[in-house]
Amino acid sequence: MRHYSFNTLFVLLLALTTALPSRAGVITDSLKSNVLGVTKYYNVYLPSSYKNDTQAHYPILYLLHGLTDNHRAWLEKGQMDRVMDELINCGEIPPMVVIMPNAGDSDTRRIWNGYFNMPGWSYEDFFFQELLPTVEAKYRAGGSKEQRAIAGLSMGGGGSVGYAIAHSDMFVACYAMSAWLTAEKRENADVKDKMAMLSNAVHDHDPVTIIEQADEAKLDALRSVKWYIDCGDDDFLFDRNIDLYKVMRQKHFKAQLRVRDGSHNWEYWHNALRLCLPFVSRAFGK
Repeated sequence: MRHYSFNTLFVLLLALTTALPSRAGVITDSLKSNVLGVTKYYNVYLPSSYKNDTQAHYPILYLLHGLTDNHRAWLEKGQMDRVMDELINCGEIPPMVVIMPNAGDSDTRRIWNGYFNMPGWSYEDFFFQELLPTVEAKYRAGGSKEQRAIAGLSMGGGGSVGYAIAHSDMFVACYAMSAWLTAEKRENADVKDKMAMLSNAVHDHDPVTIIEQADEAKLDALRSVKWYIDCGDDDFLFDRNIDLYKVMRQKHFKAQLRVRDGSHNWEYWHNALRLCLPFVSRAFGK
């Protein structure tokens, strides 16, 4: 049996460690919001080069979660850090910063969910007036349309489409996964029923209706965004996602559609992330 000295084992272990692909990290940060009157938490993915290269500036992706989830969902359920590390280390995507904000809770009736402004809860104002400028200055990322993209699943998929429509001057690309795009209007909804308020907000931001009614100037602005619609063939939201792609195609948007085998679950979204990240990477400006 061959024996190794402590020093030899240490050198072998060091060589093995340095040969492994470098790993990045996800941190949890917070922002006291004057708009919302509360402290909002968010997760931040930082590439492995971020700590040592203090002069580097990175493109940024805002990655939105779905209904009943929060800022931890993409990490804990979607393993986004592993996908990011793998694709960066193999050279398929460049290093980027990913922001995962908190816009929800499992108690959908009593606690606010959603990315749009609603009576008593101006989340979209918080996002664009407070969160976005704060994180981009703090983490040396984004700063322009060409260096900023947005994506999300389900409620976050609808939120990403809604944000890219309302703020087409701010995002170069939008990747929507299993997007929740429309809802039934609830007449006489009470602010105490937060789910009813969310349903009305989704109804009022239906992107198919907005695009159909847009004038040519608005359509030209929306054509400056690269769009990707990704929805499973067994997803209960399938039909409206197809409607969205059809109207985008009719209006000559730069839009892609993928219909893959799957339903409304994390297996589908985890795999969708592997398509999303290269897509937004190709859209980022140099």
